[in-house]
Amino acid sequence: MSDDHRHIGDDTAPRVVVKTRPKVKKPRMYKVLMLNDDYTPMEFVVHVLEHIFGKSREDAARIMLHVHHRGVGLCGVYTYEVAETKANQVVDLACRCQHPLQCTIEKE
Repeated sequence: MSDDHRHIGDDTAPRVVVKTRPKVKKPRMYKVLMLNDDYTPMEFVVHVLEHIFGKSREDAARIMLHVHHRGVGLCGVYTYEVAETKANQVVDLACRCQHPLQCTIEKE
């Protein structure tokens, strides 16, 4: 009998190796929240929302008005590192322009 013929139960038959992949958790997401103050000009807030958060002029104006009327508004939702960076960029830019604008982050 040739080697090409294998019998059922023959331990020399080829085997399939299955590799398991470790499950990767999705990273926690964080909300960047802008806080209202009575001193920062509305146009500056719109500028921040456009340039730091990539919002359109219309969305930036809508968010700015929400912050103005409600006291706090959502700028975006990001991974921790991105949220922290964006919040710090807002505070740093506001400080350089002598505005008291503040942003915070919180878990979603």
